[in-house]
Amino acid sequence: MHSITLELLGKTNVRGCCNPSAAGVLFLLCLGFPPSMAACPPSCLCASDIISCSGCNLSVVPFDLPGYATRLDLSHNRLTALHVGWISQPLQRLVTLILGKNFIRSIDVNTFNVTPHLLHLDLSSNQLTVLNSSIFSGLKELKELLLFDNQIIQIDPGAFKDLCNLQRLYLSTNRLSVFPLVIYEEPEGPLNLTFLDLSYNRLTKVPVQSLLSLTRQRGIYLQENPLVCDCALLALLEYWMWKQYPPLLDFRGDYPCKKGAKSGVHCKEHEMSAMPLETQIYQVEPGQWLRVPCPGLTLPAQEGLVVFWVTPTTVLNSSNSDLSARLTVLPNGTLEVREALTEDSGTYGCVIPRGHNYNPSHSLEVTVVVGNLSITSASGSAHRNSAENFNTAFTTLASCVVSIILVLLYLYLTPCRCRDGRGGDSRGCGGRAIILCSDPRDVETTQQRSNGKKVVFLEPQTEDSDTGCTKIAAVNLSHVTSEGILKNGSRTMGQPLTDPTHVA
Repeated sequence: MHSITLELLGKTNVRGCCNPSAAGVLFLLCLGFPPSMAACPPSCLCASDIISCSGCNLSVVPFDLPGYATRLDLSHNRLTALHVGWISQPLQRLVTLILGKNFIRSIDVNTFNVTPHLLHLDLSSNQLTVLNSSIFSGLKELKELLLFDNQIIQIDPGAFKDLCNLQRLYLSTNRLSVFPLVIYEEPEGPLNLTFLDLSYNRLTKVPVQSLLSLTRQRGIYLQENPLVCDCALLALLEYWMWKQYPPLLDFRGDYPCKKGAKSGVHCKEHEMSAMPLETQIYQVEPGQWLRVPCPGLTLPAQEGLVVFWVTPTTVLNSSNSDLSARLTVLPNGTLEVREALTEDSGTYGCVIPRGHNYNPSHSLEVTVVVGNLSITSASGSAHRNSAENFNTAFTTLASCVVSIILVLLYLYLTPCRCRDGRGGDSRGCGGRAIILCSDPRDVETTQQRSNGKKVVFLEPQTEDSDTGCTKIAAVNLSHVTSEGILKNGSRTMGQPLTDPTHVA
């Protein structure tokens, strides 16, 4: 606080009097209030924890910024540089800092140490030309960095050091002529970067092999660059199109190598064979060698043709492949796997320029299986059989449930008396069947049920008149109690079924 007081006392106006703003802050310090309790700076607008000094024609940052700010807008001013100590105190709560639409040409190292919890930093539409090493040091929590519409021509190694949580980086509308691979090579750099915008720069070539690896889970936008459409770039764009890569699909018309365009395409057509519609499977036992030809590539391959292979772990190409490595691409474009391991199993994509032979319905990938084909293929094709397995399991379960319901209905539904439309005697049933129903009116209420059991056994009715056998009339269910249950291997009845009074 002593240093702040001296600095405030040193700020005088042309008449030798103290600066009113500095005097106000000094008065608050004397009263024991911390600097965070400072009032809203003159010419700025403050709303709760938001401070907006946009469009105030400021050439320096206001000195007495309240420490409670979470959003600070300094855009549309005349700031030309950011130096260490550009604010009087650390802004521990600040998460958004907007410095766009200024004239900032230089930023000192450790400038942003006073904003350690910053999440969003906007430096767009300024005059930055070089991003020096450690320019963004201290911003370990930063997630979004806007640098578009500057004049950046160079990015030094270490420029993005400490940005380990950076997810989105906007570098469009600058003067970059070389793809900034240094962004991904920083040991403490933005390893979690998922979005990189390099559109509207001056890139003529891109590292195709690196991009095939980087764009597996990342979005890199390259539209509106003067890219030379050679065979490598054509192969990359075709593979992206086949993989439905969003940055290409969203801006397809802004990329070179357009379909049907003859001018500007520097790639010689080569002969292609019939390509499979589905992914082919190659099996090999562990420890053995395997050679996988590129789908659709006619052998021998043309001289100078570069073939890229996207493996589960890396990207290889035929021009600089190490022939002594375990995984290598031969000069003819064939992938060779030596002493195969189980972890080599997976999907492999062959990336070559196909030109007019390109067909999005054809497969550009193959499947390599190391080990037991039945086990590995089952795990590899589980997504295709999941629907069938679900249907089979569901059908089996449904059948079991229906069977259980039918058994319960048969065992526990209340038995009804047999009815006949001509007088009410029980011959309508013929003595052979029992009707199950749940109508309460048909439930026998005059007899006791034992333990809820409702199974009744009836003697069959004899109807053979030719043999002279006595016919037995249908049993009146009213004389049959609910004790007709098979107990310990014997049947018990409430009343004998062959009562003479009921025999015809």
